[in-house]
Amino acid sequence: MAESETRYRVGGMDCAACATKIDTAVRRVAGVADVSVSVMAGTMTVRHDGSSDLKTIEKKVTGLGYSVAPLAGNAAPAHEHGSQHRHDHGHDHGDHAGHDHDHEGHDHAEKEIEGLHGHDHAPMAGPWWQSRKGRLTILSGAALVAAYAVGHLVPAIASYAFIVAMLIGLVPIARRAVMASLSGTPFSIEMLMTIAAVGAVIINAGEEAATVVFLFLVGELLEGVAAGKARESIQSLTALVPKSALLEDNGQTREVPAESLSVGAIIMVRPGDRISADGIIISGESAIDEAPVTGESTPVRKGVDAVVFAGTVNGDAVLRVRVTAAAADNTIARVVKLVEEAQESKAPTERFIDRFSRYYTPGVVVVAALVAVVPPLLFAGPWGEWVYKGLAILLIGCPCALVISTPAAIAASLSSGARRGLLMKGGAVLETLGKVTMVAFDKTGTLTQGKPQVTDIISFGLSEAQVLSRAAVLEQGSSHPLALAILNRAKADGVPVPPAFELEALPGKGVSGKVGGEALDLLSPPAARERGTLSAEQDARITALNDEGKSVSVLLVNGVAAGLIAMRDEPREDAEAGLAALKSAGVKAVMLTGDNKRTAAAVAGILGIDWRGEMMPEDKQRVVGELKRQGFIVAKVGDGINDAPALAAADIGIAMGGGTDVALETADAAVLHGRVGDVARMIELSKRTMRNILQNITIALGLKAVFLVTTIAGITGLWPAILADTGATVLVTINALRLLRIKI
Repeated sequence: MAESETRYRVGGMDCAACATKIDTAVRRVAGVADVSVSVMAGTMTVRHDGSSDLKTIEKKVTGLGYSVAPLAGNAAPAHEHGSQHRHDHGHDHGDHAGHDHDHEGHDHAEKEIEGLHGHDHAPMAGPWWQSRKGRLTILSGAALVAAYAVGHLVPAIASYAFIVAMLIGLVPIARRAVMASLSGTPFSIEMLMTIAAVGAVIINAGEEAATVVFLFLVGELLEGVAAGKARESIQSLTALVPKSALLEDNGQTREVPAESLSVGAIIMVRPGDRISADGIIISGESAIDEAPVTGESTPVRKGVDAVVFAGTVNGDAVLRVRVTAAAADNTIARVVKLVEEAQESKAPTERFIDRFSRYYTPGVVVVAALVAVVPPLLFAGPWGEWVYKGLAILLIGCPCALVISTPAAIAASLSSGARRGLLMKGGAVLETLGKVTMVAFDKTGTLTQGKPQVTDIISFGLSEAQVLSRAAVLEQGSSHPLALAILNRAKADGVPVPPAFELEALPGKGVSGKVGGEALDLLSPPAARERGTLSAEQDARITALNDEGKSVSVLLVNGVAAGLIAMRDEPREDAEAGLAALKSAGVKAVMLTGDNKRTAAAVAGILGIDWRGEMMPEDKQRVVGELKRQGFIVAKVGDGINDAPALAAADIGIAMGGGTDVALETADAAVLHGRVGDVARMIELSKRTMRNILQNITIALGLKAVFLVTTIAGITGLWPAILADTGATVLVTINALRLLRIKI
């Protein structure tokens, strides 16, 4: 049977233990081949052989106390079972923005699992105290205060008052513990919590048991808020796309929902409006503010045939745009989808910690049991005291902080990168980037602008402006890259371009025509030499320009050489600074290009980079393989099409440029705005993330080690143990969230 994949939006996950429980439960459903769950994205992808009953999968997840809703492709259907996005996440998920969700059908299911739904996301959907989790925490706190008051007034029933206060919070926790253990996770935090609380009551520590349950609920609430913040950061990207668009229809414009736009539709964008779909400008020229999508700080001037992204802001003129992607496929939706899928794919460190915690938690249970039983049995220690210490160790043992230490940092980094136009497909890519020691760059369109520019205008007898004007006269109407370079320079310099007569293309040689009584020719140097019009000095100038990697056109006026125009594909403005940033980070760089060796040497000379020229795609792939054999961790940067073999061969393939489909899908990472410096930023972000993960693991294990010692020594008890666990989880999450705010 062919494998198929179903993606779900899961509401209410806020710690890594939730993801593990869901993963374990769903894997046990017949026909399921693989499950990947992302706490930070709030998604789950299930690979199955088609024989699985999807309703059973959903039941497993709702049974554990989470809401679940299938994502059809990337956009959820408008009326779907369990569609709780609005109240679980507080804002639409962009992929299906504006759909009118129907909640009726799910109300009964919500009521059924009211008590079960321990982890709840409502902190994102308005005030935390209106969420189920918040209400339960407040109720538990109020019951605790009431128990203290009753105990003070009627000491005889104090212990019963605390047991009641404890049960208010513990019953929902215990129900979740039972469901998790039936689904294959016997050592869940809820189970450890339940055993500790019941044990505390048995040894007459009811007051502490009630306090611990309350603190546990507060901790989970804080985790929910922190996880919500991390999730919001990437989802807030989807809020950038406007909900409506001005559609041109039979010469009239009317407002329509942005998600109803079809490919090929023409929309009008007024100055100051956000562009409501990816598209190509068909009329108008304006400065586009791309900062919201790509982090590009200065507005980019764009005219006819330029590509624009949904969510960017039109500056100063009316534009007409032909839509090139439906709402579910626009750049922002694809970025969000990529980041969510990336968060589901585990990084090597994360996989190691998952395996570690699988043995770590049962190990803690064994240690706790030994601490509770061995001293009283073998050394006649007081049972009450040692059972109490054993229960405290149970609480310290919760692996929550440890398990979330890596995914929280990776999710924050992926989101942080995406907001700056740096896309990485998963934790493994993010980890490897920090280890890169050699970056191989493509030349055209990666280190250079990808289109020639006029670099030199040399005149013989005329002024430079006159040479440029006459050359532009001959090139108007041509779409050849060299012709466009001349026309763009003429436009930039403001030189007049009068109409020409008797224009004639001379195949392989150039173009000729007449203007104002002058016979003009713009020829390649060999064609000019054939006519015998070049002096030895002029010929030497051409050779010198060719040696600099420049293409030269010769202008003849009435058969006499009047000037030379030299053009070259110039390096990007930020290429030099970007390469310097890599060098200062200790990363080597090499340029691999299919261009001729003269041009390659000239560009490499300007940039100060090693180079190899005249390379076919398979040559680039071979060189990447050689570099890897020399012990380098290689990142290959290219535009994703002719570089595909080399991108695949490298340890990390980075696609350069404006989010083309091929670039986003063939490479491991993509730099949306095509700045060379972004490669160094990506590597720096990876290094920071790995440092953050190390700090998180140290916090998680360090706090546990300290409290383990103080508990056995009898210095701390049950409630400091739960505080240590919750504190570690919250500290780790907050530390990871710092990655969202870094300026790179």
